[in-house]
Amino acid sequence: MVSPWPFAQWGLDLIGPMPEGKGQVKYAVVAVDYFTKWAEAEALATITAARIETFVWQSIVCRFGIPNSIVTDNGRQFENAKFKQFCSNLKIRLCFASPAHPQSNG
Repeated sequence: MVSPWPFAQWGLDLIGPMPEGKGQVKYAVVAVDYFTKWAEAEALATITAARIETFVWQSIVCRFGIPNSIVTDNGRQFENAKFKQFCSNLKIRLCFASPAHPQSNG
């Protein structure tokens, strides 16, 4: 996938579980801009749709503007009504990568 300009399209994924860190964090949510390859990340203790929504709002929308699209895997934290509605309200196109081909997700 090719992004037409900086910060228009982001890949979003999770890392973990990792060894538990301070504050009981053991996961990370990572977003990578397809055009510039700029990365944003945040450590998480638990994975919830609300935490993902907050991350997208604070780390992407408030810093770089509303993207045209976000590409994710088919994780339940991305493919649920709450996150889909959040993206729909901001007119962000939510795209899902092939489950057996993680390379297509940024």
